[in-house]
Amino acid sequence: MSDMQANTALLVMDMQAGIVNRYAQSSDILERTNTAIAAARAASIPVIYVVVGFRPGYPEVSPRNKMFSGRSQASSSTAAFSIELPQAIAPQPMDVVITKRRVSAFSGSDLEMVLRAQNISHLVLCGIATSGVVLSTLREAADKDYQLTVLADCCLDNDEEVHRVLLSKVFPRQAEVIQSEDWVATLAVEK
Repeated sequence: MSDMQANTALLVMDMQAGIVNRYAQSSDILERTNTAIAAARAASIPVIYVVVGFRPGYPEVSPRNKMFSGRSQASSSTAAFSIELPQAIAPQPMDVVITKRRVSAFSGSDLEMVLRAQNISHLVLCGIATSGVVLSTLREAADKDYQLTVLADCCLDNDEEVHRVLLSKVFPRQAEVIQSEDWVATLAVEK
């Protein structure tokens, strides 16, 4: 394992079944993400899944939170938001699953503690949605001085134009934006 790989983690964000099922092209992203996950594991790079989740009754959700308050009001007071991951990208026992309470992977989670404990300084990001968890996590991680890579074809958004602008104009200011097959090839060369 190279020094670069020793300090790297792959973050698979908000790819839980309830979110993935909202996207018609989700089978393609799951296949590409699974390939990236397998390559990370083969290179001994930690795979960290980040899911959004709440307790029954949504006590973490303020009525002032525009994004999540509608969901909590629409659900029964005893139902919790599902954090189940699709079988195609299911975690293995050595993987870490982080539950967050807001959009950024850092917000309301213990992600930073896990990264610090494993001496991770380089985050490879993928997830749904590009304009949600990927954008919020990238911005916060950049402010925390992480080195960043975004796997462009392992990100998805409902708005294709927003997705394109983020990947081609916004993210490159703070991250390397590459295709997953190029990242996987780099791992094979660095072995």
